[in-house]
Amino acid sequence: MSSSEPTFAELLAGCTRSAVHLEMRDQYGITDESGAFSTWRRTGQRDTDPTSENWAPWVELISGAVARGVTVRRARIVSEPVTDYIQWEHAGTGVNVHAGEQVRWLPRRRASDIAVPGNDFWLFDDRLIRWNHFTGDGAWAGQEFTDDPSAVKLCASAFEAVWARATPHDQYEIH
Repeated sequence: MSSSEPTFAELLAGCTRSAVHLEMRDQYGITDESGAFSTWRRTGQRDTDPTSENWAPWVELISGAVARGVTVRRARIVSEPVTDYIQWEHAGTGVNVHAGEQVRWLPRRRASDIAVPGNDFWLFDDRLIRWNHFTGDGAWAGQEFTDDPSAVKLCASAFEAVWARATPHDQYEIH
Protein backbone atom coordinates (compact mmCIF):
# COMPACT_ATOMS: atom_id res chain seq x y z
CA MET A 1 0.00 0.00 0.00
CA SER A 2 1.40 3.38 -0.92
CA SER A 3 1.63 6.01 1.78
CA SER A 4 -0.98 8.10 -0.06
CA GLU A 5 -3.67 5.44 0.33
CA PRO A 6 -5.86 5.89 3.39
CA THR A 7 -6.12 3.07 5.91
CA PHE A 8 -9.48 1.46 6.57
CA ALA A 9 -9.60 3.22 9.94
CA GLU A 10 -9.05 6.58 8.22
CA LEU A 11 -11.76 5.83 5.67
CA LEU A 12 -14.23 4.88 8.37
CA ALA A 13 -13.26 7.91 10.47
CA GLY A 14 -14.10 10.12 7.49
CA CYS A 15 -17.59 8.64 7.14
CA THR A 16 -20.57 10.64 8.26
CA ARG A 17 -23.48 8.44 7.10
CA SER A 18 -22.72 4.95 5.85
CA ALA A 19 -20.17 2.27 5.15
CA VAL A 20 -21.35 -0.79 3.24
CA HIS A 21 -19.39 -3.92 2.41
CA LEU A 22 -20.27 -6.53 -0.21
CA GLU A 23 -18.47 -9.87 -0.02
CA MET A 24 -18.94 -12.34 -2.86
CA ARG A 25 -16.30 -15.06 -2.44
CA ASP A 26 -16.85 -18.48 -0.90
CA GLN A 27 -13.28 -18.75 0.30
CA TYR A 28 -10.72 -16.24 1.44
CA GLY A 29 -7.11 -17.04 2.15
CA ILE A 30 -6.22 -14.06 4.30
CA THR A 31 -2.88 -14.79 5.95
CA ASP A 32 -3.75 -13.37 9.38
CA GLU A 33 -6.89 -15.53 9.52
CA SER A 34 -5.20 -18.82 8.62
CA GLY A 35 -4.30 -19.90 12.17
CA ALA A 36 -7.77 -19.23 13.57
CA PHE A 37 -9.43 -20.92 10.60
CA SER A 38 -7.19 -23.99 10.94
CA THR A 39 -7.97 -24.18 14.66
CA TRP A 40 -11.70 -23.99 13.96
CA ARG A 41 -11.43 -26.75 11.33
CA ARG A 42 -9.64 -28.99 13.85
CA THR A 43 -11.64 -28.18 16.97
CA GLY A 44 -14.85 -26.41 15.99
CA GLN A 45 -13.84 -23.59 18.34
CA ARG A 46 -14.08 -19.99 17.12
CA ASP A 47 -13.00 -16.86 18.96
CA THR A 48 -16.23 -14.97 19.60
CA ASP A 49 -14.99 -12.77 22.44
CA PRO A 50 -15.36 -9.12 21.36
CA THR A 51 -12.66 -8.15 23.86
CA SER A 52 -10.09 -10.66 22.56
CA GLU A 53 -6.85 -9.48 21.01
CA ASN A 54 -8.16 -10.61 17.63
CA TRP A 55 -11.53 -8.85 17.75
CA ALA A 56 -11.09 -5.81 20.03
CA PRO A 57 -9.57 -3.44 17.42
CA TRP A 58 -12.41 -4.19 14.95
CA VAL A 59 -15.09 -3.90 17.61
CA GLU A 60 -13.66 -0.56 18.76
CA LEU A 61 -13.45 0.76 15.19
CA ILE A 62 -16.98 -0.25 14.21
CA SER A 63 -18.66 0.63 17.50
CA GLY A 64 -16.99 4.05 17.40
CA ALA A 65 -18.33 4.72 13.91
CA VAL A 66 -21.80 3.52 14.85
CA ALA A 67 -21.73 5.74 17.95
CA ARG A 68 -21.02 8.71 15.64
CA GLY A 69 -24.15 7.84 13.64
CA VAL A 70 -22.56 5.88 10.79
CA THR A 71 -24.61 2.92 9.60
CA VAL A 72 -22.32 -0.04 8.89
CA ARG A 73 -23.80 -2.85 6.79
CA ARG A 74 -22.22 -6.01 5.40
CA ALA A 75 -23.83 -8.35 2.87
CA ARG A 76 -22.42 -11.71 1.86
CA ILE A 77 -23.38 -13.58 -1.30
CA VAL A 78 -22.67 -17.27 -0.69
CA SER A 79 -22.96 -20.55 -2.54
CA GLU A 80 -24.96 -23.28 -0.87
CA PRO A 81 -24.07 -25.65 0.54
CA VAL A 82 -21.61 -23.22 2.09
CA THR A 83 -17.86 -23.83 2.26
CA ASP A 84 -16.00 -24.47 5.49
CA TYR A 85 -14.73 -20.91 5.31
CA ILE A 86 -18.26 -19.47 5.15
CA GLN A 87 -19.28 -21.70 8.09
CA TRP A 88 -16.32 -20.25 10.00
CA GLU A 89 -17.29 -16.68 9.04
CA HIS A 90 -20.88 -17.33 10.09
CA ALA A 91 -19.70 -18.68 13.45
CA GLY A 92 -17.86 -15.41 14.17
CA THR A 93 -20.34 -12.92 12.72
CA GLY A 94 -22.05 -12.42 16.06
CA VAL A 95 -19.04 -10.30 17.02
CA ASN A 96 -19.57 -8.08 13.97
CA VAL A 97 -23.20 -7.66 15.03
CA HIS A 98 -22.13 -6.99 18.63
CA ALA A 99 -19.88 -4.19 17.34
CA GLY A 100 -22.84 -2.57 15.57
CA GLU A 101 -22.64 -3.97 12.05
CA GLN A 102 -25.81 -5.09 10.37
CA VAL A 103 -25.06 -8.32 8.48
CA ARG A 104 -27.11 -10.21 5.92
CA TRP A 105 -26.57 -13.35 3.85
CA LEU A 106 -27.83 -14.03 0.32
CA PRO A 107 -27.65 -17.45 -1.33
CA ARG A 108 -25.92 -17.03 -4.69
CA ARG A 109 -28.81 -18.68 -6.56
CA ARG A 110 -31.03 -15.77 -5.43
CA ALA A 111 -28.56 -13.20 -6.77
CA SER A 112 -28.46 -14.36 -10.40
CA ASP A 113 -30.35 -11.38 -11.79
CA ILE A 114 -28.54 -8.72 -9.73
CA ALA A 115 -25.83 -6.74 -11.52
CA VAL A 116 -22.84 -6.86 -9.20
CA PRO A 117 -19.29 -5.60 -9.74
CA GLY A 118 -16.47 -8.08 -10.29
CA ASN A 119 -14.83 -7.50 -6.91
CA ASP A 120 -15.73 -7.21 -3.25
CA PHE A 121 -15.90 -3.62 -2.09
CA TRP A 122 -16.50 -1.14 0.68
CA LEU A 123 -18.53 1.96 -0.25
CA PHE A 124 -18.13 4.95 2.06
CA ASP A 125 -20.89 7.60 2.21
CA ASP A 126 -22.03 6.68 -1.33
CA ARG A 127 -18.99 8.51 -2.67
CA LEU A 128 -15.79 6.46 -2.39
CA ILE A 129 -15.19 2.78 -3.22
CA ARG A 130 -12.40 0.64 -1.89
CA TRP A 131 -12.15 -2.41 -4.15
CA ASN A 132 -10.73 -5.48 -2.43
CA HIS A 133 -8.69 -7.65 -4.79
CA PHE A 134 -7.94 -11.32 -4.15
CA THR A 135 -6.03 -14.03 -5.98
CA GLY A 136 -7.79 -17.14 -7.28
CA ASP A 137 -7.11 -18.98 -4.04
CA GLY A 138 -8.39 -16.08 -1.94
CA ALA A 139 -5.13 -14.43 -0.87
CA TRP A 140 -5.13 -10.66 -0.48
CA ALA A 141 -3.96 -9.01 -3.71
CA GLY A 142 -4.36 -5.35 -2.78
CA GLN A 143 -6.89 -2.60 -2.92
CA GLU A 144 -7.89 0.11 -5.32
CA PHE A 145 -9.89 3.28 -4.79
CA THR A 146 -12.30 5.16 -7.01
CA ASP A 147 -14.89 7.86 -6.74
CA ASP A 148 -16.00 7.41 -10.35
CA PRO A 149 -19.74 8.21 -10.34
CA SER A 150 -20.71 5.25 -12.55
CA ALA A 151 -18.80 2.78 -10.36
CA VAL A 152 -20.30 4.34 -7.21
CA LYS A 153 -23.78 4.03 -8.75
CA LEU A 154 -23.16 0.36 -9.65
CA CYS A 155 -21.89 -0.48 -6.17
CA ALA A 156 -24.68 1.36 -4.37
CA SER A 157 -27.32 -0.25 -6.58
CA ALA A 158 -25.80 -3.73 -6.26
CA PHE A 159 -25.49 -3.48 -2.51
CA GLU A 160 -29.07 -2.28 -2.03
CA ALA A 161 -30.45 -5.01 -4.32
CA VAL A 162 -28.51 -7.69 -2.43
CA TRP A 163 -29.50 -6.20 0.93
CA ALA A 164 -33.19 -6.19 0.03
CA ARG A 165 -33.14 -9.93 -0.75
CA ALA A 166 -30.71 -11.10 1.89
CA THR A 167 -31.52 -12.73 5.21
CA PRO A 168 -30.47 -11.04 8.48
CA HIS A 169 -27.64 -12.85 10.22
CA ASP A 170 -29.74 -14.01 13.17
CA GLN A 171 -32.21 -15.68 10.78
CA TYR A 172 -29.77 -17.18 8.26
CA GLU A 173 -29.31 -20.92 8.66
CA ILE A 174 -26.20 -22.51 7.22
CA HIS A 175 -26.96 -24.95 4.38
